[in-house]
Amino acid sequence: QVQLVESGGGSVQAGGSLRLSCAASGLTYSSYWMGWFRQAPGKEREGVAVIVVGVGSTYYADSVTGRFTISQENGKNTVYLQMNSLKSEDTAMYYCAATSPGNWPGFSRRFSAASYRYWGQGTQVTVSS
Repeated sequence: QVQLVESGGGSVQAGGSLRLSCAASGLTYSSYWMGWFRQAPGKEREGVAVIVVGVGSTYYADSVTGRFTISQENGKNTVYLQMNSLKSEDTAMYYCAATSPGNWPGFSRRFSAASYRYWGQGTQVTVSS
């Protein structure tokens, strides 16, 4: 059974930083895709950062490039999202997601929520201006 547990959300002033963590269990593949998504009230869920666990390749949405960094902890199924220079528009519920290699629909859909099978419960990030 796959479980994803996020932590690290909170409230911060604009310009500040937060680091989110996602601890995964039950994923026994040598490599797989994990992503961080966010959803603000009234908006669709959007992908912000993706990593190929076990390989290390990373990808970012334009809105966070240069400010957010996704990384993995070697030897552990834990993925982080370091968020710097936070803006009020970064306020959202943040979710981590993962999928198995057999269910991966392709590189072009790496930021699509529909590409991911497993989801955490989410952690709230609030940025005040």
